[in-house]
Amino acid sequence: MEIRELRYFIAVAEEAHVGRAAQRLGMAQPPLSRAIAQLERRIGAELFVRSPRGMTLTSAGETLLQEGRAAVAAVEAAERRTRRAVQAGGRAPVVLTAKAGASGGLMAELLEAYAAEPGAVEVDVVLSAPGHQALMLRDGRADVALLHEPFDDLRGFDTDTLRVEDQVVVVPAAHPLSRESSLTMAQVRSIPDLPLPRWPELDGSYRDGPGPELRDLTQVLQLVRLGRCAIVLPESSRAGAGDGLAVVPLADAPRVRTVIAWPPHSTSPGVAGLVRTASRLFAPLPAAR
Repeated sequence: MEIRELRYFIAVAEEAHVGRAAQRLGMAQPPLSRAIAQLERRIGAELFVRSPRGMTLTSAGETLLQEGRAAVAAVEAAERRTRRAVQAGGRAPVVLTAKAGASGGLMAELLEAYAAEPGAVEVDVVLSAPGHQALMLRDGRADVALLHEPFDDLRGFDTDTLRVEDQVVVVPAAHPLSRESSLTMAQVRSIPDLPLPRWPELDGSYRDGPGPELRDLTQVLQLVRLGRCAIVLPESSRAGAGDGLAVVPLADAPRVRTVIAWPPHSTSPGVAGLVRTASRLFAPLPAAR
């Protein structure tokens, strides 16, 4: 199976129409139809249910779409990382991506410790909007990432756990709920004047809802200060809450696991060194006997 065929198939699957997919790919419709038919013959199964209104995926097609996207992303990531290595004369910096405004203290400690290691390479830090870190790691724009479960998609990555912590809700300091000793998630979701911000989906889109779209944590905290929303964050965010905000523990929110993540096929010595440093610094404490 060729990458070209996978790109053809993905375009048809996403457009649900051969004509629209051909326009998107900049090619004529007949050769695209032949390529899809040849792919189905090679696999030995129909990938689409065809109708006058368009094309829908079969169960085999759903599987190939998921696996095909991963395969194409891996090829594109390999090309990006290779180009970076060539441009840097074979000693490319490690690109670390993290959410803007999140894990600041942990990241600073990690970078300082790694810089002191023999053979450490330069680390370029890319701070981006929530939901972008896993995408950047998959498509090769980043080599390693700080991700947070259950918010980020960790599928397909190797990971080491750096921290596990409870969640809290951040509200305006003057709000009546700021005086509560703890809240439940049901209570937080039902606050009429403080809607929760909306996190991005895996494709970067946002669900409909009353809360602001979460693009930058600092910006959202300013909206909380203004009394426009509340936000649920890991407990470590308490240190950076600042004036005008109150932090209330959540009694039933799932715990957040912060991990360092990297592609399983990575051969970068810089990534390996950064991961080793992170594992040494933030190794989980042994369970109490």
